[in-house]
Amino acid sequence: MTIMTQRWAETPMPRDQLALFSPTLDDAISQDHPVRLLDEILRGLDWSGWVTPCSDHRGRLPIHPRVLAAIILYGLMRRIRSSRMLEYMCGHNVDFLWLAEGHCPDHSTLCGFRKESRKALKGLFRQVGRLAMAMGLVQLVEVAFDGTRVKANASRHHTWTAARAEAALKELDGLFDRVMAEADQADACLPEGPSSRESVEHLPAELATVAQRQRKLQEILETLQAQDAARRKQGKDPEKNPAQVPKADSDSKVMPNKEGGYAANYTPTAAVDISSDFIVDCEVIAGPNEQSQTLPAVDRIEENFGRKPGAFLADTAHGTGENLAGMEKRQVVFFTPMESSQPQEGNPAWRDDPSQPVAEADWPRLPRNTQKQLDKSCFVYVENGDCYYCPQGRLLEYAGIQKETRSGQVIDVRVYRCANCENCPLSAACRSPTARRGRMICRDEYEPLREELAARMHTTEGEAIYARRMHGAETPFAHIKAVMGVRQFLLRGLENVRNEWRWVCTAFNLQKLLKAMAALRARQRRWATEAVA
Repeated sequence: MTIMTQRWAETPMPRDQLALFSPTLDDAISQDHPVRLLDEILRGLDWSGWVTPCSDHRGRLPIHPRVLAAIILYGLMRRIRSSRMLEYMCGHNVDFLWLAEGHCPDHSTLCGFRKESRKALKGLFRQVGRLAMAMGLVQLVEVAFDGTRVKANASRHHTWTAARAEAALKELDGLFDRVMAEADQADACLPEGPSSRESVEHLPAELATVAQRQRKLQEILETLQAQDAARRKQGKDPEKNPAQVPKADSDSKVMPNKEGGYAANYTPTAAVDISSDFIVDCEVIAGPNEQSQTLPAVDRIEENFGRKPGAFLADTAHGTGENLAGMEKRQVVFFTPMESSQPQEGNPAWRDDPSQPVAEADWPRLPRNTQKQLDKSCFVYVENGDCYYCPQGRLLEYAGIQKETRSGQVIDVRVYRCANCENCPLSAACRSPTARRGRMICRDEYEPLREELAARMHTTEGEAIYARRMHGAETPFAHIKAVMGVRQFLLRGLENVRNEWRWVCTAFNLQKLLKAMAALRARQRRWATEAVA
């Protein structure tokens, strides 16, 4: 009987061998490894804006910024964001060893480089974008814009309110007075002479620290008081539901999460070229109002790429009058959901002669607003006469101009009022029960632009174009959160967070660029093989 002997694979690398890589480190990285292509792309870019003059440098020479940037960007692609983990990878992972060319920067070097490279990083983002444009990836025919929520590096439960800030400020004032009194008492006990004069020229370290905390806390208190005043105007009681500022990162804001609940958040935004899913603009704001970045995003795209988008797609919140006027001024075709305030087909108020009343049988079908009253779309505007007609065919004439505050801006609004609402059969459905005057309709200077946009959005072509916004705008956020793992910022402070977000978006774009270049080279190799065959 034959006994079968189990055979095992031989050890490919004995632990006592003298050389780890045979014959070179370069041979340890395959020719089609993505890190090679990343290094090739970064070497082809201009790094002159990053290099610090070293004529007066003392000690160890600095590592080239291309190497440090490559480590950070490649780490983001590999879901590695911590500077300490990047330090470990540079000393232990073969692909990081190859990319870093044997350098092993410590975590403080990587962290400092990541934070202090704001201006130069904008240039790198622009260079990567223009390279993609030269390859035909970025076309700027259609650009989708959107924002998301990313948690700040702060706790939801450790926040300042106006009451807490006032109490803490009073405590600091008392501490400041005590430290100042102790300093004065110590100075009085010093002997006369040069040494005594020198000692009083500098504040004690404790006093300087308390003064800095006072100034910071005073700024936070003023911010909270302004927010409480705004909440009071909105009908909210600041005593029961006060404004809150996170203690760890006072620039962030407590806002609803996309997943539910509340947390200290920032709102990163991105403008995406729909043809390639390439991010062509990125920014971070501390509040929820993404529409404030619509026009600045168009301007930044033109600055970075040398031309404006052909069409700009955004969600409903971006359809403000200022954005509509700004897009028209910049000659950019704007697409955002917009309903016409004029009666449309299917609305009983839509009729050839607006001076004639709507049939009584159609009154129940007239649109209502949130107050259960007849909507503005029941009233027909006649441009020639600069007037409105109500569903009963009665005239609403121009009555003057009033001021309204919208999105923090005061604008002039034209007011039209009906002088003949008495004995109207639709009066109860049209006016508030407490109203003493006729029905009023307001019209601002942006109304013609809204009508034009609404007409464009309801065409077959407009609906087809806007349908592409969802994929274009949401795909980068899904990849950044799910694949790259960016669900919370590491840094604190709005400017630091903006810089961190630009690193993330640059890494995302480089990934897109790597895939496109790898696919192009694979096609070239296939064509060369077919030509030889």
